[in-house]
Amino acid sequence: MTQRIFLISGIDTDIGKTVATARYAQELAAQGLSVITQKMVQTGNTGIAQDILTHRKLQGVPLTEHDLNGTTAPYVFPYPCSPHMAAERENTVIDPDRILQATATLLQHYDTVLLEGAGGLMVPLTRDATILDYAAQHRYPIILVTSGKLGSINHTLLSIHAVAQRNLPLHRIIYNRYPEYDPAINAETERFLQNYIRTHFPQTEWQVLEKLTMPV
Repeated sequence: MTQRIFLISGIDTDIGKTVATARYAQELAAQGLSVITQKMVQTGNTGIAQDILTHRKLQGVPLTEHDLNGTTAPYVFPYPCSPHMAAERENTVIDPDRILQATATLLQHYDTVLLEGAGGLMVPLTRDATILDYAAQHRYPIILVTSGKLGSINHTLLSIHAVAQRNLPLHRIIYNRYPEYDPAINAETERFLQNYIRTHFPQTEWQVLEKLTMPV
């Protein structure tokens, strides 16, 4: 089985990356793949990364040994801001090789790693590199999460073309229908983006993410 790594990013923060990551993990697991999710950098909490906890809850699986030892989230910072700033507030600097090594460790146990980014593609990972720079360095296929909120068409097309400019595969667009915005804008945004992808990026998969209820 070929091992794969996908980087899951969004057009903005709070766009639904975490839910989309968990649901894609479920989809791949249902196909018989051994899949694990990883969070590149978690900000806004301490201890086990909140997004990893959400992944496992939505997947309906317990925390793994790699969750408990920090491999699936090698950096967790308390301040809710961009990774580079969150690290600096803790008097440290993010070492991208530490993230890379964590991914390599996970690939010793799983077929597929879904690497969730932080915010959008151009968010600074360090003072010198963005999330997209990291993805480009390692040639990761991109999964982009978008939605129907006002401004999404512009942000989505900018993100798509940033990926294309770096010659990275745009594996899938996940259109998040929740929360529900203006129905007319939402419907037109979805229609426009789906047609744009079909026309200009015909190899890219299109998926709609419906409203979800968190398991108790």
